[in-house]
Amino acid sequence: MKRLTVASCQLFEFVKHKAPVGRFLQLTACYSPSFFCRARGQKAVWVIVSCLFLFLSIVFRSSASTSQTFRSSGEINLSSCPIHFYGQRYEKAYVSHTCSHVPILHSKPQSNINMSQVTDALVNGLTVSRQTFQASETNRGIITDVSGCRLSGSVYLTNTTIQDLRTCSTITCDVNGVAKAVPKCGPNERCQGDGSCAWNSVCSVTASTIIDFSGKRSSIPDRCGYSLLRSPSLPGLHVTGVFKERRRRDMSLVDRVILNLDGNEISLEQGGRVKVLTDFKLPLSSSPLHFHGVELSKDQADVTAKIAASNFTVTVLFDGSSAAIHLTGPNGATFQGLCENSTTLRQVRVSQYSTADCNAEYQDAPDSSINCNNTVKWCDVLQRAPFDICSSNINPQPFMSACSETLCKYPAKDGLECQFLEAYAKACQLHSGVRVEGWRTQTSYCTAFKICSSHEFCGLDSHSQQPRCLCRAIFASKYKPIGRFGEPIVCEKKSASVVLANCLLEDEQIDYTTLHLNDQTCRGEMDNMTHMVTFGFDTEKSCGTLIMANDTQIVYKNAIMTKTATTGEIVRHEKLRVDFSCYLSQPENIIFCFSSMIQHVSSGQWSYNLTMKAYTSSDLTTQLDEKQELDLNQQICVELKTEGLDGNAVSVVTDSCWATDQPSPTGNLRYDLIKNSCPNPDDETIKVMGNGQGTSNYFCFNTFQFSGRNSEVFLHCKVELCIKQGDNCLLLTFVLLSPSVTWTSLRIPSF
Repeated sequence: MKRLTVASCQLFEFVKHKAPVGRFLQLTACYSPSFFCRARGQKAVWVIVSCLFLFLSIVFRSSASTSQTFRSSGEINLSSCPIHFYGQRYEKAYVSHTCSHVPILHSKPQSNINMSQVTDALVNGLTVSRQTFQASETNRGIITDVSGCRLSGSVYLTNTTIQDLRTCSTITCDVNGVAKAVPKCGPNERCQGDGSCAWNSVCSVTASTIIDFSGKRSSIPDRCGYSLLRSPSLPGLHVTGVFKERRRRDMSLVDRVILNLDGNEISLEQGGRVKVLTDFKLPLSSSPLHFHGVELSKDQADVTAKIAASNFTVTVLFDGSSAAIHLTGPNGATFQGLCENSTTLRQVRVSQYSTADCNAEYQDAPDSSINCNNTVKWCDVLQRAPFDICSSNINPQPFMSACSETLCKYPAKDGLECQFLEAYAKACQLHSGVRVEGWRTQTSYCTAFKICSSHEFCGLDSHSQQPRCLCRAIFASKYKPIGRFGEPIVCEKKSASVVLANCLLEDEQIDYTTLHLNDQTCRGEMDNMTHMVTFGFDTEKSCGTLIMANDTQIVYKNAIMTKTATTGEIVRHEKLRVDFSCYLSQPENIIFCFSSMIQHVSSGQWSYNLTMKAYTSSDLTTQLDEKQELDLNQQICVELKTEGLDGNAVSVVTDSCWATDQPSPTGNLRYDLIKNSCPNPDDETIKVMGNGQGTSNYFCFNTFQFSGRNSEVFLHCKVELCIKQGDNCLLLTFVLLSPSVTWTSLRIPSF
């Protein structure tokens, strides 16, 4: 409710007050006058007459009027003739006979009937007009116009136009008391207070949304890197945003912001981490640190990077989830990137920070837990207190739309529901210096958290509601649908290893420190950079590995399992058992040419090499040369040797060797050298050494040729693997992988 106060004193004053009854207008005038209100549009016109007592008369357009005489303080309803004075509407008048300030405004004794009367009109203590009347005029009654305009705390006379250098605006107060300001500065500029304008713009990047300098909004559809800001006026500076998925594969969020200045790269990342020179991490605090022309600092919420060049200042803030880029500087500059025009996605993709499959499309099922109506109501809070103090400086609509569109699809977890409010409040403070207070109880919980790896992001655990590194959706989709916790087993050389993702384990509330192999002393080792946990064994440390043989393979078997609790002991983790094994396939038969032969045997995930070489000396020191001539009945030795086998667990057995007159092992002419792992009893020149005792063996015999044939003889061998027990080889448990034989032919020169 508004009311008008009329008081008797020596000053004609209009002042806006606040009282329990609402706003009112105070009018004080000389000589306890009477007042008449005459409606003229929105202008306040007062009729001043002299009288012996105070009364108020309201005159209507029809010239009919009502009068009310006051011999003491009182109130009158003016709703039928409201008064508009300097932008305020008054529907009640309050008449008071008292006045605490009575300045003398005349220069002659009051008894002088011709003395002049000076009347001031004041708004909030500021004189907006002054008029002088003769006493003879006031005795007869005077009609005068003291209406005007009020705008942003300032007052203006009607029918005037002024240039306000303080606000860089042209202000017009029309004849009806309506004020209008036409700003000189554009939406991306700030008035310098001297009539000149300069760049003052904020670009907000939150979730997958970019709100550019002019308030236009767009969403990043993939997981690529995009140029946010660059300009010829800022040579050498390029700001890039890199987007990656988190809880959903089909929606990306800003993951890091990269500044390139004159070839120096600075990466602002989650957890308040700042990386430079590829991998070096800068230790930051609230005290500024300068790195190649960039001022870097960190507080509880943000990492701030500030660059000053060419009379411009670029400030980049990143809290791990949202970024704000504030640009100030001379007017007239041109800029490129999504902060200048957020609709040019394809043109500003940065290949350097985009993987080959970053634009691959995914489609996840809708989240049934999301209530979009409640989401919209939540996002509409940006129109209400305490955020409404920013609405005249930053349009909240793009932030509200981004908020509702994101949260109607993406779960409101990891503080995402607050990120849009934070982005709006931050943009308001950067642009206008207005701080929104009292809406948030804590800063980002991930700011001081440990660093997550490239396949993780910092979020809230669904069980403990504490921050931890969660698996990104695309990474997790490779394992969760098939119930796996990591990569397949790796069998190489003489070792086996299994690598599990700790974020997948923690999703199932499994603590990797409670896991072990068959031997409980063999536990997983965490890589502090990747957060992958490795379990393994080798020939030096078997970790309880079981070695078994089946029809085709020799199998090394172990398991990752949860620590067994004693009876009555409580446990707070899920049970887990992951069986894994490596196997050795039996080698195929080997063909022996004159030159040495190497056969690579691939055994599923484990492999080894089998070589066959010929020597002219029994101590295996003189290898047979391809061009060397041999004599009939000359002794040669043939070695079969493996590399990549565990000699403590496996032995190599030469099952059989025979010679043919052609490369095929099934040639018409055949002569057996070794049968059933033993030398041919009909040939005393054959000697077998070390068979079944280790990972190699050899045999010797005297050269020969087939009667009636040329001098070429081809040698064929069949080799087996068996499990060792002590110094013995248990051939009874061994079966060949394949009955086929691979051969090597030995060309013996003419005898």
